[in-house]
Amino acid sequence: GTLEERLPHNLHVSFDGVEGERVLMALGDLAVSTGSACASGSQAVSHVLQAIGATSERGGASIRFGLGRSTTAADVDFAIERVSSVVTALLATPLLSH
Repeated sequence: GTLEERLPHNLHVSFDGVEGERVLMALGDLAVSTGSACASGSQAVSHVLQAIGATSERGGASIRFGLGRSTTAADVDFAIERVSSVVTALLATPLLSH
């Protein structure tokens, strides 16, 4: 999305080569979601993500962070470090083929 037309407390990111659900499960100590809030509970890519150019592959590989009043700079720093280490580990561990 654009920097001008967005919610300042909402961040939606995706990582090439890693499914959002795998990131979500590995981040057990962080409160994050997959997809967008308007499509929670659905496996389909939300119309919001499609509107900002997310493909079905990219939309399914994304996670959403929300910041609240009590979120501190230390919380954000912790999340950055935790997500970085989790994504790096997941990229190094290929999925098993069925």
